[in-house]
Amino acid sequence: MNDLIYETVVTTASPAGVPHVAPMGVRYHEGEVVLMPFRPSTTLDNILATGHAVLNLVTDVRVFAGCVTGRKAWPVLPAAQVPGVRLQCALRHVELQLVAQAEDAQRPVLRLRPVHEAAHAPFIGFNRAQAAVLEAAVLVSRLHMLPADKVDAEMRYLQIAIDKTAGPAEHEAWGWLVEAIAQQREGRAAA
Repeated sequence: MNDLIYETVVTTASPAGVPHVAPMGVRYHEGEVVLMPFRPSTTLDNILATGHAVLNLVTDVRVFAGCVTGRKAWPVLPAAQVPGVRLQCALRHVELQLVAQAEDAQRPVLRLRPVHEAAHAPFIGFNRAQAAVLEAAVLVSRLHMLPADKVDAEMRYLQIAIDKTAGPAEHEAWGWLVEAIAQQREGRAAA
């Protein structure tokens, strides 16, 4: 399997139609999309219940930062061919159908087949600040596993790209992530 992981946003819907938005690293293998969500996971539960998901390719890094800091209500539109939704800000989306799963106590492997895809806007590339926000969002999603000094060192390095190339959206997303780190540390200190 290809070890390259691509940062995307996966939207799913519960059987009752309640949308869920989650940043997720995905792999592509032999024309399929491979997801390995951690347990417990709303994304995993929704895919297993409905058999569908939507892969959203976005450059608005506020979605990534927002989701890992509790801001999960993003504008969505109905998917075209599967039950569910896509992000309104998606440059491209791919509607997926579950075709196989391999059980695992921590991270089941889901293989999904594309059934529909559409482009909505051109991809002009990422600036360095967008990449820095993505990396910081991954750090924030793992605060419970990482030592504070590692987080601090990486955030200091990523701050360089923010200072040099961030626009308003990247500054807003960065602020959410910095705030989440501070809140997590305040929670640890109070415990």
